[in-house]
Amino acid sequence: MLEEELKSRFAHYAAARIPGARNMKITQMSRIHGGASRQTYSIDLAYDDAHGPQTRGVILRRDPPDSLIDTERRVEFAAIQSAYGQYGIPVPEAMFLETSSDALGAPFFVMGRIEGGEPLNPFKMDAIEPHREAVGRQFFQHLGAIAALPVSGSALTREIDTPTPDACWKRELTYWTNEIRRNAKTPQPVAEAAIRHLERNPPPPAQRLSIVHGDYRTGNYLHDGNGKINAILDWEMAHIGDPYEDLAWATDLLWCGNDMERAAGFLPWPDAIRTWQSASGCVFDPAAFEWWSLFSHIKALGIWVTSEKAFADGANDDPILAWSGWFTHAAHELMLAMRLGQKYGVDL
Repeated sequence: MLEEELKSRFAHYAAARIPGARNMKITQMSRIHGGASRQTYSIDLAYDDAHGPQTRGVILRRDPPDSLIDTERRVEFAAIQSAYGQYGIPVPEAMFLETSSDALGAPFFVMGRIEGGEPLNPFKMDAIEPHREAVGRQFFQHLGAIAALPVSGSALTREIDTPTPDACWKRELTYWTNEIRRNAKTPQPVAEAAIRHLERNPPPPAQRLSIVHGDYRTGNYLHDGNGKINAILDWEMAHIGDPYEDLAWATDLLWCGNDMERAAGFLPWPDAIRTWQSASGCVFDPAAFEWWSLFSHIKALGIWVTSEKAFADGANDDPILAWSGWFTHAAHELMLAMRLGQKYGVDL
């Protein structure tokens, strides 16, 4: 669908759903690149209502022909609803969900736009200075707060199943193992060795069942440039599971900016873990963290081989998929090989 047609159709859609809106216009619409699970647009609306002229910024998340991961828009929408207004977690308002393709040619949802923020590139962590510590404390505070969100009665539990505490690991490992085996275009011997190791050495049962963001990391939040995180984004991989999955993914070495002395490139590890523990109510378990940390590499490889396949097959021409299938795949495969080598006494 061409941009002008998309603008016209979205203006018609918004006018029908914002109470009292008249003379709806889109004054600006721009594509936000950088993620490939949905086509994301920032849109400025201008309209009249009973109170006079109004303006509002919204974010449109529209399904693409193919993506890095197979996600369900209902789940992302429900996850945002579950976190909105809870424990100070900065998430946008979930506004509209459309599961049919009639309005815009593909399913989509709309959320409010949080103003005044910009993402931080995980490969350019120095750009956060001199606010590294302040942002880092919020990073782990919000991560812990997500783990503390009530699961029972949440919007998310109406959309997905809830595993037992001892089944979280098996469900996630099975899912990402299948993603690798179904989508890899070449043999994945390092991944297969890691999968065998993880299957033979399962983690402790989850201390608690939590809402898991699924992709909480640098690059998926906005900060205001003055030391404040003002939006947590990209909830499309959310599910119910073990909060250690989020902690391990957030501190994966790929997102640390080559600073392994600081968790996620922000805080000394003891400070980061204390902040997360305090906010989550969990007690840090090194064995659980080690298992989920290794698993995070498998999860990453599952995403990267899927992105490579989508790009190589011509299903999605976003260049980030090609980059992910090349650079980040190679980086995670090397990390995984080195960690397995250390465990089995092999000097790589």
